[in-house]
Amino acid sequence: MKVQLAQRAQEILGQSDLVIITERVDDVALLIGQMVKMGLPEVLDRHIPRHWTQRGLSWGWTAVIWLASIVTEGDHRKVSVETYLKGMHHTLSALTAQVIEPLDLSDDRLSHLLKHLSKPTYWHQIERDLNARSIEVHALPQDVIRCDATTVSGDHEVTEGGLVQFGQSKDDPTRPQIKVMMGSLDPLGMPLSTDVLSGERADDGLYLPIIERIRSGLNKTGLLFVGDCKMSALETRAYLARHQDWYLSPLPLTGATADAMDAWITAGVTKREVGELEQIGRTNDRGHAVLAAEGYECERTCSAPDSYVEWRERVLVVRSPMHAAQQAAGLEKRLHHAEVQLTALTPPRGRGKRQITNEATLVEAIDRVLTEHRVEGLLSVTWEKQVEQTTQYVGRGRGSSSREKRVIQHTRYHITHIARQEDTIAARSQRLGWKAFVTNAEPERLSLQEAVLCYRNEYRVERIFNRLKSRVHIAPLFVKLNEQIEGLTYLLTLGVRVLTVTEFVLRRSLETEQARLPGLHPENKHKMTDKPTAERILKAFADISLTIIKHATGEDILRRLTPLSGLQEDILQRLGLGAALYGQLEMQAIGH
Repeated sequence: MKVQLAQRAQEILGQSDLVIITERVDDVALLIGQMVKMGLPEVLDRHIPRHWTQRGLSWGWTAVIWLASIVTEGDHRKVSVETYLKGMHHTLSALTAQVIEPLDLSDDRLSHLLKHLSKPTYWHQIERDLNARSIEVHALPQDVIRCDATTVSGDHEVTEGGLVQFGQSKDDPTRPQIKVMMGSLDPLGMPLSTDVLSGERADDGLYLPIIERIRSGLNKTGLLFVGDCKMSALETRAYLARHQDWYLSPLPLTGATADAMDAWITAGVTKREVGELEQIGRTNDRGHAVLAAEGYECERTCSAPDSYVEWRERVLVVRSPMHAAQQAAGLEKRLHHAEVQLTALTPPRGRGKRQITNEATLVEAIDRVLTEHRVEGLLSVTWEKQVEQTTQYVGRGRGSSSREKRVIQHTRYHITHIARQEDTIAARSQRLGWKAFVTNAEPERLSLQEAVLCYRNEYRVERIFNRLKSRVHIAPLFVKLNEQIEGLTYLLTLGVRVLTVTEFVLRRSLETEQARLPGLHPENKHKMTDKPTAERILKAFADISLTIIKHATGEDILRRLTPLSGLQEDILQRLGLGAALYGQLEMQAIGH
């Protein structure tokens, strides 16, 4: 067979009127195959209307090709899609079975797609159908929902009524931003619902609209919604309790909670001393059992001012050794800085060394340092009054035994000793690392241990935001209009959805078969992993090329694809796509 192919190649290459085309397929086939399996083109075409005069690609296939470009290239600019299409035309046509013209992915066409996606009537139905399709096809669990918000900064001009506004930001508070609110499905971290809002909005009021949409879309009760302390607003908790759903979130140390927390910690310290706290363990990366947390719980009755609903709520008071160690390190750092600043208050006499000459001024300065570093009562400071006398002649001129003299006193206050109140510091250390969570779930539904470990997986929704910013590169935003910003953000969340589903399905397959994959770590090709990331999965498909040899007339003579490795075939098989997904790229043209 190899001899026949070699002879055939020599015959072909011996001709002078040939056109040779090479396209980098890489992970594009996998991405498009995954999007088709998720029903992306079908769902988009169902809900975005096609104008009766519209020709060329449907909106669904337009989005699929653009998303493949974005995920592969990390560039959402519309102008880059035209260049991408030129270098991938044969591959994309074969994978989509569509006739693709340059105008199908023009700047104007892509702008229209974003405008359609920005419309709530279209987008909400698209989300609902994609969620149902993914849950059914991949048998995804649908018990735990995580809600959180992030910001995306830009260099846009701030205008009244615009989405891009100045607001509280973790990224760059000096730049205006938009706010993205999202609900995601555990454990894979797949976006379920997304809202794009103006950047000055506070998080507290953004949870209910997302929660309502998710509840309506999944059409079931008994969902567990997990969020940060901003989700613990009484109105949000009352809504979930009224609709027979569960919540889990930490309480913010404000208002009545700040007062109650002191008593809860005191009770926790007492229980810890007598060994009455429930121990919560976990297995670390080395396979060793370690203490993750310890705590206790109590119950209380809750009611909202504008609601007739009353419900029982569990307060979980938990101490984390790691959190306590971090706070202890912070306390030590504050104590050290306070000691340095206190010492600097009374420098030795000398040129340019300002002295404190009034005791009240010294006391005020000491209190200010202790308050600034939050170490009141933890350091004791002693000082002394120092008086230095010097004799000077009265008036000008040379001194003599007969000239009148005067004695001048120079008074300063000097800190002589700074001591740590070790007993008080030890007592304070016992109160470090505590946090209060609230849930209306029964212990049978969510035990104390399950609640703590569940909340510790909050990083899953953060991974979505990380991929949104680092993989599909939402920032900087290269669109200006509100509808374009909304539409682009929604489109990029579809790209993140593809990544999370791909990762979850492959990991689940490996877990089911107790298998591991080699070759996903270039720095150590022998390293085996059972938890590959989507990024490493896609990288494993690098350097796959499609070579096409044509007559000058345009007729295909030969198509050859870089042979797939065993690892690549294994991944495709586990994803339910099969090696034929890539094989069709050469097979399709054999009949030409």
